[in-house]
Amino acid sequence: MSGNELRLGVNIDHVATLRNARGGATPDPIRAALMAQAAGADGITAHLREDRRHIVDADIEGLMSALTVPLNFEMAATEEMQKIALRHKPHAVCLVPEKREERTTEGGLDVAANDNTLATYIAPLRAAGSRVSMFIAADPAQVEACARIGAPVIELHAGAYSDAWAEGQWDVRDDELRKITEMARFGASLGLEVHVGHGLAYESVGPIAALPDVRELNIGHFLIGEAIFRGLTGSIQEMRRLMDEARVQQGTA
Repeated sequence: MSGNELRLGVNIDHVATLRNARGGATPDPIRAALMAQAAGADGITAHLREDRRHIVDADIEGLMSALTVPLNFEMAATEEMQKIALRHKPHAVCLVPEKREERTTEGGLDVAANDNTLATYIAPLRAAGSRVSMFIAADPAQVEACARIGAPVIELHAGAYSDAWAEGQWDVRDDELRKITEMARFGASLGLEVHVGHGLAYESVGPIAALPDVRELNIGHFLIGEAIFRGLTGSIQEMRRLMDEARVQQGTA
């Protein structure tokens, strides 16, 4: 992959959510991950939550065995999750804040307020060979803290930007895009690899994909929902097309 190309990580959590709503084995998130891989995903993301509301332990084991693209293991910074990550040694580990009552990940991890604890926490994960990413708000104190503790990757939370698109709040959208743009540039200047995720859809992905300092987008819920209408392969291929189109236009602007 050249320096200007943009990776797409596909989160398959909500295939497991649908499976768990009924019980049983279908739809199978591992099958979905393999389809996403074949459709052009550069990686697969799975969030093993404390309450196992969607992805379960057996899914992680199956994904590690089945995939040929990298697995991004999204998790809270708990002792239980650290042990699981150290046992499986996925390509990537993304630390996120987690509350039992939330429907999805709300906000970013407060690295600035917990830098010593998190520096100690990520050390064995890095030593095991996993690429550690911190899911944070587009805020300079958080970006700086990630660099300080030795986390090589940041993922900027795009939730407010994505919500503003969906709700037609154009001033908010533009302000959030400005924050993401500036923090992507700031992170890259500190030597961090910059990713963006949460809530991105077809209409909102272009301006983010065009940012030259962003290396990877992680998208899940929208793609799984869109798969109802155009199939999982089609939904991923359309997202890939829009990302690549925005990247080409950025490169020729």
